Amino acid sequence: MRTLALDVGTKTIGIAVSDELGITANGITTIQRKSLKDDLHELDILIKEYKPGEVVVGVPYQMDGSVSERGQQILNFAEKIREAFSLPIVLWDESFSTVNAEKKLIEGNMSRKKRKKVIDKIAAVFILQEYLESKRF
Repeated sequence: MRTLALDVGTKTIGIAVSDELGITANGITTIQRKSLKDDLHELDILIKEYKPGEVVVGVPYQMDGSVSERGQQILNFAEKIREAFSLPIVLWDESFSTVNAEKKLIEGNMSRKKRKKVIDKIAAVFILQEYLESKRF
């Protein structure tokens, strides 16, 4: 069963998908956000292509475990995904996914301009890989 992961931002949504065995995460694309309708349409295309059994949505929890206003917007978006596609939604703490993705891209000597294009997709990979590893134990 494949798992789809989302790093939901205000301007983009980074997307990653697992292999069939649920071992590795691969970044597949970044959706440029326009409207809820367009976002769901783009996700529909990916869901039909990859046929995931669940969707992991990164939520930026605060240090005390609470959810910020931005986090609440992401929770609302996750609920819209669940309603639209009838797929199980897993909420995953993504507090450091973008920071970790940025570090990895810098280590690879990627230019700032190129990093900007792929950072959300790589953050989704970090979210998904952490989730997949948590299921193994």
